[in-house]
Amino acid sequence: MDSEKNESARRGGITVETEHIFPIIKKWLYSEKEIFLREIVSNACDAITKLRRLSSLGEVSGIDEDAFRVDVTLDEDEGTLTVTDNGIGMSEDELTRYICQIALSGALDFINKYEGTENGDTSGIIGHFGLGFYSSFMVSDTVDVITKSYTDAEAVKWTCGEDGEYEITKPEEDVGRGTSVVMHISEDEGEFLSAYKIRSILEKYCSFMPTPIYFTSVKEQKEAEEHKKEHDHEHDDGCECDHDHEHDEEPKPINDVHPLWQKNPSECTDEEYKDFYRRVSGDYREPLFWIHIAADYPLNFKGILYFPRLGNEYESLEGQVKLYYNQVFVADNIKEVIPEYLLMLRGVLDCPELPLNVSRSYLQNNTYVAKISQHIVKKVADKLTGMFNNDREAYETLWDDIKTFVEYGCIRDRKFYDKVKGAVLLPLTDGGHKTPDEYLEAAKEKHEGKVYYATDKTAQAQYIASYNAEGIEVALLDTIIDTQFISTLENDKNCKFFRVDADVADALKAEGGDAETDSGVEELFRRVSGNDKLKVTFSRLKDAGVPAVITEGEESRRMQDMMKLYGMGGDMPHEIALTVNADSELIKTISADPTSEVSEKIARHIWHLSMLTRGAMSPDELREFLSESYDILGYVK
Repeated sequence: MDSEKNESARRGGITVETEHIFPIIKKWLYSEKEIFLREIVSNACDAITKLRRLSSLGEVSGIDEDAFRVDVTLDEDEGTLTVTDNGIGMSEDELTRYICQIALSGALDFINKYEGTENGDTSGIIGHFGLGFYSSFMVSDTVDVITKSYTDAEAVKWTCGEDGEYEITKPEEDVGRGTSVVMHISEDEGEFLSAYKIRSILEKYCSFMPTPIYFTSVKEQKEAEEHKKEHDHEHDDGCECDHDHEHDEEPKPINDVHPLWQKNPSECTDEEYKDFYRRVSGDYREPLFWIHIAADYPLNFKGILYFPRLGNEYESLEGQVKLYYNQVFVADNIKEVIPEYLLMLRGVLDCPELPLNVSRSYLQNNTYVAKISQHIVKKVADKLTGMFNNDREAYETLWDDIKTFVEYGCIRDRKFYDKVKGAVLLPLTDGGHKTPDEYLEAAKEKHEGKVYYATDKTAQAQYIASYNAEGIEVALLDTIIDTQFISTLENDKNCKFFRVDADVADALKAEGGDAETDSGVEELFRRVSGNDKLKVTFSRLKDAGVPAVITEGEESRRMQDMMKLYGMGGDMPHEIALTVNADSELIKTISADPTSEVSEKIARHIWHLSMLTRGAMSPDELREFLSESYDILGYVK
């Protein structure tokens, strides 16, 4: 630098106890260092937004708004990363005011609170007092700011080291309107001199910022130019290659300045929604459907939420709702904004009234956040009930894919259940669907207040067939969350759910219902079952071909299922009972002489057949069953 510039340089120190603040900035400002680039690029976009605003108010003229842009330039050889905008710029006075004075209220309290807290909760740092620009020092040992105001003020250059000491000079070269932030990357932060790394950060945080952002790697650019020279030379030597460099594509911004959520829903096509889903989720399966939210006063937030097509019930636990602030990425899946049971959804929310950097405690206690959450719940509920009411046939085809969302939400949030309960469906084993109210209305004549369901169509096929033969519909609840959801419906509908192997419905019984107990047969079945406390009852069943049915107490089985689900130790005894069909010819045969060898063989076989029917036979029992089956076949002459 020449002597004139040295003499005119103004020097100073950042007006905070810098020996404390700069180490804290480097270590604690953000939980992830890469956020520094989001902050600097976001500031550049803000500078353009401010100038655009002044232009719209007529306070400045001659601005070509189509030329607004932010350039991010990585010079690997020089070790610098530069962010340049052509926005409002700063005068020397503004630079001093905005950059050199960070001693805002609470700064020293901040230092006292966080200095030396190796494992403390650093989330409270975020948003304390406008330290966004200073995030550049997280990865830099020196930062230059070269800026020229949109007014007639002279351009100015500010250089500051990691010790907080700065100097202000005039730039050596002509500078156009706007600001460049030149970050000299520290030796131990070399990962931020990787073009791949910088590009991935920009794609993550800046994909939808409102100003075109262009990324250039000086190294990649040089390599491309060398490649072009070699190609041109080969072409001049007679190469018949048909590449035409005169038609090379113009550089494209890395971001979409008009994301779909900013558009009016009526202007968006289904294909645009599907393309946007693929971009934000990385899921190339088509979404089931989506909700475009455009909340106005008093909430003011926008977004698009998608119901994804799930491969299985567990995949749904991984959602992907991205939170934005004025098109700037903030975070994934913040449960204070998105209710936990809706985190399974995918998409974006843009909440411009949220601070860009917010602590968890802020979110938990902010009424705006609470109202956003409530509004999202309402919009999801409205979408579901609207689909049910307007096109039930299409809704039923989607039910298997969305029931995990709906049932989990109903279990976790009674208000959500109250909003959507009219659109809840029970899948039936015959492939149809009914709402709980429709099922209970149809059940009034034969099994009022009872819902019969199966959890395994194959293992419980015989039970299902018996119920269907008597005109009793069986619901199919074959996932873990289905069986948890039962309790919610029972409490609301004042009904009782019974698995098909938990109860012998009155409708399955012939006239006369219960039969007299045959103590000899009762004792025989206890003996062959190996359970001297087995509960044995006698009934007259309409299907005389079924000699006996095993049932298991609904409540004890549910408790057993719950203990397994939560990995609780210990086994509860199963309340298994045997209902013997007094009208069965086989039962009449063994009743004539319950102590004979043949009666015992028949009774044991009936017992094992009953166990097999409910899919509850152990390997040893299955081997025994096969052996006795072969033995019985020996009686055939």
